Amino acid sequence: MAAKFGTSGLRGLVGELTDGTAAAHARAFARHLRQNGTVAKGDAVFLGWDMRASSPEITAQCAAAVKEEELVPVDCGVVPTPALALYAMRRQAAALMITGSHIPDDRNGVKFYRPDGEIDKRDEEAIAALAPSFTGEGGSDRPSIEARQEEVLEEFVARYRGFVPPPGLEGMRIGVYEHSSAASAALVRILREAGADVVRLGPSERFIPVDTEAVSEETRALVSGWVRSERLDGLVSADGDGDRPLVVDETGTVLRGDALGLIVARHLQADAVVTPVTSNSGIERRCDAKVWRTRVGSPFVIAGMQEALNAGNGRIIGFEANGGVLTGNEIQVSAASLAALPTRDSLLPILCAFVAAREAAKTLSALVADLSLPVAASDRIENFPTTRSQKLVAELSGDEASRARFFASLGEVRHTDLTDGLRVTLDGGRIVHLRPSGNAPEMRIYAEAADQNTANALIADTIDRIGQSRD
Repeated sequence: MAAKFGTSGLRGLVGELTDGTAAAHARAFARHLRQNGTVAKGDAVFLGWDMRASSPEITAQCAAAVKEEELVPVDCGVVPTPALALYAMRRQAAALMITGSHIPDDRNGVKFYRPDGEIDKRDEEAIAALAPSFTGEGGSDRPSIEARQEEVLEEFVARYRGFVPPPGLEGMRIGVYEHSSAASAALVRILREAGADVVRLGPSERFIPVDTEAVSEETRALVSGWVRSERLDGLVSADGDGDRPLVVDETGTVLRGDALGLIVARHLQADAVVTPVTSNSGIERRCDAKVWRTRVGSPFVIAGMQEALNAGNGRIIGFEANGGVLTGNEIQVSAASLAALPTRDSLLPILCAFVAAREAAKTLSALVADLSLPVAASDRIENFPTTRSQKLVAELSGDEASRARFFASLGEVRHTDLTDGLRVTLDGGRIVHLRPSGNAPEMRIYAEAADQNTANALIADTIDRIGQSRD
């Protein structure tokens, strides 16, 4: 059972999931919920999936596993993760989303939802403990189950009706890079209902792993070219399961996810904001809300949102550096009433960005420039074994002399933050953050500086230093 829980759900190579591991975890999840009284015999469990080649098979195995626990699997088809979560929560039902999110097609995963939302770390521990008991059990034949794809999508689209005040987004020409995202259909429908002139671009039957936190140069060039050739006011997309947004301004520049999160916080007049330590360090200065910082991963953000709720805060939102936004309680916006949705959603930040720009009579680029955030950059070293990245970060975290030597060519280390990985502040306020990915064999690297060239140089120099440490 090489697949394991990461920052958001179970992840692993396809063969590590189709060998019965995904089904074992699905059955363990069902057993866990039955044991603690959250669900009962005959209750529905809703299953959604993304467009990866392996997702239908894993969905079938998980559906069979759920049925073994005397629950009723309900097939919701290819839908965005936030749409599935919303649909299930409204019916006080559990759900499973079969997706590897933004990682390559040779990998996949499962996200687990209790009737009240995402599972937490305690649930993960209980599921992981039970799963080995079910390894090798069950078949892979999909049970005969009801399909509800259109109903799930319609409820998600309806969530945002009335969110955009008149005259809506009329006169705005917005591109939608569809690729293989489960959110593409909903994106097109919601933007068109809001009045935008939508240009559909780049649909693909082959799965394309779009990472909205570390956007590839190929993707940047592609979307920038479309913005120019199609004369767009902006372009939007999402990752594989539709819980992370990609927003490109009218100049062809990809907007950072934490800038989108700040736009949401300001537009919704949030009282409390919960975001990981990887998000831009300038958020506290540019937001009137109280800000909680957490480790990376939606379970930690959700725990922080609950803490903010317990402290008596009103409008509570959470967001991650990948741009996914969560809501901790019901929020009234224009003619829409947004029920709490404590899981990442890509649609809310996309709509907030365009509505905020329209209300300020600004372009997207001008709206972001007015935030006056420190310039940030992020990248990753792919195919970097998790054990190696964890070992490097542990060595640099625990040994001040090693840390000083490692960063010597970049500057003097003034402050160290070990909340999640290793985040150092160098002289001049520059920041470098190393964090082993919780979802894939990658080393994530973040940087902040006074200008883009310096931030990019910090990333490049750090990657070079890590390369030297591997020799």
